[in-house]
Amino acid sequence: MDLDVFVSAHRAEWDRLDALLRRQRRLNGAEADELVALYQRTATHLSLIQSSAPDPQLTGRLSQLVARARSAVTGTRRASWRDVTRFLGHSFPAAVYRARHWWVPTALLSTVVAILLGWWIGAHPEVQSSIAAPSQLRDLTRPGGEYETYYSSHPAAAFAAQVWTNNAKAAAMCLVLGVFLGLPVLWILFENMLNLGVGIGLMSSAGRLDTFLGLILPHGLLELTAVFVAAGTGMRLGWTLIDPGPRSRRTALAEEGRAAVGMAIGLALVLFVSGAIEGFVTPSGLPTWARIGIGILAEGAFLTYVYVLGGRAVRAGETGDVEAAERSSSVPTAA
Repeated sequence: MDLDVFVSAHRAEWDRLDALLRRQRRLNGAEADELVALYQRTATHLSLIQSSAPDPQLTGRLSQLVARARSAVTGTRRASWRDVTRFLGHSFPAAVYRARHWWVPTALLSTVVAILLGWWIGAHPEVQSSIAAPSQLRDLTRPGGEYETYYSSHPAAAFAAQVWTNNAKAAAMCLVLGVFLGLPVLWILFENMLNLGVGIGLMSSAGRLDTFLGLILPHGLLELTAVFVAAGTGMRLGWTLIDPGPRSRRTALAEEGRAAVGMAIGLALVLFVSGAIEGFVTPSGLPTWARIGIGILAEGAFLTYVYVLGGRAVRAGETGDVEAAERSSSVPTAA
């Protein structure tokens, strides 16, 4: 395609569309119909230029023109309770359910790694001494020590907000950095499992593993599950870059990336619940069995939510992606 000839032939149409968009609030019926027709033709022109003779400057101008025209034709869509209901009842659980073949193995392997690290640290005093001096280790693990007072060292609301912020940031990093072939995600996972393994090892060597589990399990079950879901999804996104399957690489990354963004929002809500448990339940005066029971109940509710609602939504064709009308990567291909 001769780009100069093509531009000369259609420049008047693009200029006319731009002029109509500038005064879109004052268009009569015939001009509104003309705007729709020019939008469709310009979108087709953009598609032809992108596939046959890509020119960055021209593509940028037409992309902006098509986006403005699309907004004028379809109107500005406002979020509604229907969107919230669809997201919580279909999109988010479906996205988590679809990624289960990644995050479930991630959870199992990570737990094994944490246990092995804990055993190694607990069984080797020389490793413990490399972590901290003996006096510091005693301060950490003794009754009323830092491991126990950590959860009650700040006001519950402030502590819950701080925990939620940190965990939501870690989950978001797993989702975003997964596109780099998953390697940063593995490092984030290892850091989390190392911290957990250190706690297991030090407290078990002091004969207080039951106390440690009583402190970590109420909030840790749901918190770590959210991190595992984010990590598994991040690695799945990285694998999509390598093997997009029957879709084009661009389409696959767009679809999975949009679903991952939605998961980041959903997991932030999950981590808000775990942060509230960590801030208000873990340091409370409730018996250990009651605190752990709350953690198990929260974990069971989340897994039921994912496997029941998510499984049902996936079987109905839900993928976790946004609705078709909201996928800005798609444009009309025919006038």
